[in-house]
Amino acid sequence: MSTQSQADLIHMFKGIPFTTRSSLELLKSLDTFDAREDDVLLVSYPKSGTHWLAQIIMQLYTNQVTLTSPIEFGDILKLEELKNLSSRRIIPTHLDYNMLPMNFKNKGCKAIYIIRNPKDTAVSMYHYYKDNPYLPTIDKWTTFLELFLKGDVVCGSWFDHFLSWEKHRNDDNILILFYEDMKKDLPKTVKKIGMFLGINISDSEIREVCKKSSFSEMKTNIEKENADPNHTVCALTSDKKLIFRKGTVGDWKNHFTPKQNKLFEEMFSNKMKYSDLAKSITYEF
Repeated sequence: MSTQSQADLIHMFKGIPFTTRSSLELLKSLDTFDAREDDVLLVSYPKSGTHWLAQIIMQLYTNQVTLTSPIEFGDILKLEELKNLSSRRIIPTHLDYNMLPMNFKNKGCKAIYIIRNPKDTAVSMYHYYKDNPYLPTIDKWTTFLELFLKGDVVCGSWFDHFLSWEKHRNDDNILILFYEDMKKDLPKTVKKIGMFLGINISDSEIREVCKKSSFSEMKTNIEKENADPNHTVCALTSDKKLIFRKGTVGDWKNHFTPKQNKLFEEMFSNKMKYSDLAKSITYEF
């Protein structure tokens, strides 16, 4: 892709690459955002399961809430649109903790941070880049992996993003979830989310939420829908058909060469040597 088209699609803010669909004016104005104490943030690095999480939470609240598009997605009018919503707001974001609007922190808004193992995340992002007209085309997996490890992809370094949120893992208003745990035991995760949000939920209701939140059901439903750019929980596209690919754990083994895996492991060990949460990351079942 030419330098010009790359510049048309990606710009930098505070050293982090963002898609140009997040306007600089909006990014600069985020700290003026007036959060509400009952706002709930759904936080993730891209391609980590935000849509899945959003589906579960909407089921738990039984539609008494409004799911917005990500706070950093759009232009300056976004802040006004969010301000005008009367119901409780469920707000997705791919921002790292340091970039989160100050008001969310001051008001102790609840945030759920979902972590997916970085190897599967990298593979999922690679395919997403290839299929998304709003992101630069990177044809080779080798090239993409190099950019991913350097943090030269949308939303910056996976490692930095993870570590910025890990520092707050013991805050009462933050719940950390692992994508792989959700795949292994969804009912347990749904119950945990319900408790965190103060929602009483029976075992039969948990089973119903899990059924409606299965990957295959969600993918089927998305394929039936027309994409509505105002109702995406992804800050990288409004085309919902790009969201779901495999949703599996361990697909990285179909992409990483032994040499690439060794390089990745070395970088992971170096970057995450002081991280407790990193020990809980699993790469296969």
